[in-house]
Amino acid sequence: MPDTHIQNPDTAALAAIEAVVQTYLDGLHEGDTVKLAAAFHPASELRSEKDGQLAELKRDAWLEAVRSRPNPKAQGLPRHDRILAIDLAGPELAVVKLNCAIPPRFFTDVLVLLKLEGGWRIVSKAFRTEMR
Repeated sequence: MPDTHIQNPDTAALAAIEAVVQTYLDGLHEGDTVKLAAAFHPASELRSEKDGQLAELKRDAWLEAVRSRPNPKAQGLPRHDRILAIDLAGPELAVVKLNCAIPPRFFTDVLVLLKLEGGWRIVSKAFRTEMR
């Protein structure tokens, strides 16, 4: 289990958060936009740095990009998923740091999740990319 930053973790909440993150990672590897849409809130955005500037992408535009590219699973690319930390900041707020990859691009993601009606959802993703 990844590190948590609270003394008495809510194991049910952590399991639910890990399930959402696993759905995200499976969807990313499989190119499955249904899984990705289930993990991300419709109003979520993805953010990164590009040439010293903030790059922002709405969830639906990102899903369209995922649909239009070859998926890692079909290409036989290995998975590099690893949850580094889950910080359960409260009963409705969590931050997850993880590694994943679509070789040759390796990512570090920081996901913000909120517990909303219907359960935990990713509401924001900030990430960095490293080429290897």
